[in-house]
Amino acid sequence: MAPFALLQAAVVASGAGNGVAAVAIPWLVLDRTGDPAAAGLVGAASALPLLLSAIFSGTVVDSLGRRRTSVISDVLSALSVAAIPVIDRVLGLDLGLIVVLAAIGALFDPAGATARESMIPEAARASGLGLERANGVHEASWGVAYMIGPALGGGLIALVGAAATLWATAGAFVLSIAAIALLRAPGMGRPPVEERPEGLLRGSLQGVSFVWRTRVLRTLALVMMLIVAIYMPIEGVLLPVIFEAQEAPGRLGVVLMAMSGGGVAGSLLYSVVAKRLSRRAFFIGALTLASASILGMSTLPAYPLLIALAAMAGFFWGPMGPLLNLEMQIHTPPQMRGRVLGVLMAVFYSAGPAGYLAVGWLTRAHGAEVVFTSLGVLIVVAGLGCSLLPSLRDLDEPGPYEAELTARDLHPPVTL
Repeated sequence: MAPFALLQAAVVASGAGNGVAAVAIPWLVLDRTGDPAAAGLVGAASALPLLLSAIFSGTVVDSLGRRRTSVISDVLSALSVAAIPVIDRVLGLDLGLIVVLAAIGALFDPAGATARESMIPEAARASGLGLERANGVHEASWGVAYMIGPALGGGLIALVGAAATLWATAGAFVLSIAAIALLRAPGMGRPPVEERPEGLLRGSLQGVSFVWRTRVLRTLALVMMLIVAIYMPIEGVLLPVIFEAQEAPGRLGVVLMAMSGGGVAGSLLYSVVAKRLSRRAFFIGALTLASASILGMSTLPAYPLLIALAAMAGFFWGPMGPLLNLEMQIHTPPQMRGRVLGVLMAVFYSAGPAGYLAVGWLTRAHGAEVVFTSLGVLIVVAGLGCSLLPSLRDLDEPGPYEAELTARDLHPPVTL
C-alpha cells in the first residue's frame, strides 16, 4: 500500500476517534450536570494540556522520529480515553473526574498529530504526488474523519450512552497505530544526531524563534489563533448546548458532519486549482466566506438551512488547512518541521481555554442563542479585518524550500 495512503488512513482513523470524543465528552458533561458552564470548563481543561503538550511535541517528533512518535502517542491516547468508560463503570463519574480524564486524554494528541502532519512531503514524494495535491488530500482526509466521527458519536450516544461511546475513540486509535506501523518511506525514522534538537526546552524555543522571525508564518499563526478562539467554543459548547436542550444528539452529529463534508470538498478543490490562483486572494476569500456562513448559522435558521450553512462554512474553510500546510512546508527546513508545526499548533490551541470558559459562563448568563449570534458577528469582523493586513502579501512570494520540494515531487525516490 502506498505510503501516502497509509498516512491518510491513520489520519482518518485518529481524526474520527477524536470526532467521536468531541461529541461524546460535552454530551457526557451536560448529561451529568445540566450546566453549560461545566461543558466550558471541561473544554478548557482539555485545551490547556493541548497547549502545553503542543509546544514541546514538535521537539519530540524531531528527536524521536515521525513514525515512532505517532505510534507512541496513539497508544497513550487510546489508553487514556478507554479509562473514561472503565472508571465510569467501576466508580462512577462526577465533574471533577471528567475534567481530569479529559485533560489527560488531551495531553497525548498533539505529538501524534504533529508527527503525521510532518510526514506529508516525504510520504507524498514516495507516492509520486505533488505538494499542493498532497496537502489538499490530507486536509480532505481530516474532513472525512470529522464527518464520520461526530455522526458515529451522535448515533452511539443514542444507542449506548456517552461514556460507552468513547470505546469507539479508543478503537480508532488502535487502527491508526496499525496504519503507521506499516508505513515505510524515507524520512520517517529517527533523524541523524546532528539534526536532532539539543534538549526539549531549547528545541521548542528554536521553533518559537523561527516562527516569529518568519513574517508570513507569524501573521498566519496570529490570525488563526483569533479565528480558532471564536470558533472552537461554537462547536465545543454552543452547538452541544442547543441540541442537548432539544434532546437531539443525532442532529448535532449531522450538523458537524455537514461542516466536515463541506471541508472535504473545499480541500479537494484547493488541490485542483491551487496553482492557478493567488494564495493571498484564496486565503482572504475563503476566510471571509467561511465567516459569513458561520454568521448565518448563528441565527439558528430552520434545520435544513442550518445544515446547508454548516456545509458552506466547511466548504469555504476547507482550503485554509492545505494553504497553511504549504506555507509552513516551503518556509521551514525539513529537519525543523516538527518543531515549527508544534509551535503553530500551540498558538492555535492557546486561545481555546479562555474561549471555552468565557463562552460557557456567558451562555449560562445570557443563553446559547444570544452568545452564538454575538460570536457570529465577531468572526465576520475578524475575517474582514484580516484582509487589510499588508503582511499577507507574502503569501504570493515563493518560499526558500519551494523549488526544492517541487523538484523532489517530480522525481520521487524509491520507497524504503
